[in-house]
Amino acid sequence: MNNKTEDKALWSGRFASSPAEVMQEFSQSIDMDWRFYKHDIMGNIAHAKMLTHIGILTPPELEQIISAFGEIEQEIKDGILQPKISLEDVHMNIEARLIEKLGPLGAKIHTGRSRNDQVATDYRLYMRDAINVIQEKLNMFLNALVEKANSDIDVIIPGFTHLQHAQPISLGHYWMAYFWKFNRDLKRFTEAYNTTNVSPLGAGALAGSTLPIDRELTRRELNFNSISENSLDTVSDRDYLLEFLFAASTFALHTSRLSEDLIIWNTSEFSFIELPDAFCTGSSMMPNKKNPDALEIARGKASGVLSGLYDLMINMKGLPLTYNRDLQEDKRPVFHAIQTVNIILDVLTPLISEIQVREDQVKKHLSKGFLLATDVAEYLVIKGVPFRDTHKIVGNLVQYCIKENKPLEGLSIDEWKNHHSSFSEDILNILSPESAVDRRCTYGGTARSEVRRQILKAKEILNK
Repeated sequence: MNNKTEDKALWSGRFASSPAEVMQEFSQSIDMDWRFYKHDIMGNIAHAKMLTHIGILTPPELEQIISAFGEIEQEIKDGILQPKISLEDVHMNIEARLIEKLGPLGAKIHTGRSRNDQVATDYRLYMRDAINVIQEKLNMFLNALVEKANSDIDVIIPGFTHLQHAQPISLGHYWMAYFWKFNRDLKRFTEAYNTTNVSPLGAGALAGSTLPIDRELTRRELNFNSISENSLDTVSDRDYLLEFLFAASTFALHTSRLSEDLIIWNTSEFSFIELPDAFCTGSSMMPNKKNPDALEIARGKASGVLSGLYDLMINMKGLPLTYNRDLQEDKRPVFHAIQTVNIILDVLTPLISEIQVREDQVKKHLSKGFLLATDVAEYLVIKGVPFRDTHKIVGNLVQYCIKENKPLEGLSIDEWKNHHSSFSEDILNILSPESAVDRRCTYGGTARSEVRRQILKAKEILNK
């Protein structure tokens, strides 16, 4: 990056001297906003077309400007044009280069515009593209979850509350639980996209312009859905970034929870799953280790995304209208969140697809924790026993089983009847995990028929 200070800022007419070198370094944003160069050029061209439409530029001048912007974009791609700190930001660097190429004609480009609405335009264009990429990757991740659910419908595992064995569930039901969580994240990203897709160009520094600028023309040129309604609100608004960061934060929370489950299931104590080697690492000292590093890193990265949301909220909370330079710092948390969400999706999508379930180990856990106790209680309810009574009866049964070192399935008919006269031989018909799963066929339950219904609905959603 060029650090020369002789390039005067385009706003320098009011000042008798250039900013101190340390001030230039302190105030520059080029290290962050240079990535906006394509979007800045897009906004410049749209603005130039509008200036031509209202008679500020002539059609031949517009052709020269568009041609020059094409050359500038290529210079940036080729690394020929390097940003200068003395010019502060992407907007000033590109405009200065345009003036170098076209002279006084290039100096017309900023007519009727401020950096305040210019950066808002660049940022919204950039965020549209960024959200689109995330949506595409999230769709792939959702498809991977649905495929996993479909392949694991018939695998029965213990479900947990308080990290204790609770009731048997279909593993397909578990994968679909995360499908619905991440599908809500996709909706949140979509809403963030819609909030972003509003044209700020033409709001000016804060109050619009005395020139007859045509905001509808630039809206169409940049393919925004609508135009912002209030110029003060426009240049001070960062709600669309907060919405994005909230969507990214809930996504990160969900990936962290999923990672935690899979880390636990991968332990020797559980051994429910085998993680793919490609997403694990070893120990520098212990040759026996296979560590779930990808999941641990995903879990760890959630904190950075969450802190980004708080970062921007705290930045915004005390700002008076309209634009304040504090808003220059809105980019770091957002760019970090974009990068983090993308890399998590790049890793978790193939990881999930390649997980192997260790059904032999899972079955050993189905006999632990008296998973069928609720089924027994509801059996008695059907026989006419009040639920609170059945709860106590089955609790005593569990206590008896612990004392006798027996599972519920190991009790004799006499032992059942000794605890309540309503028990009969048909109690044996419900004492299997598969039966317990399929009897939970209420809408949204874990019955395999319900999991299949969810999968079909999920596929319809994804096909849309």
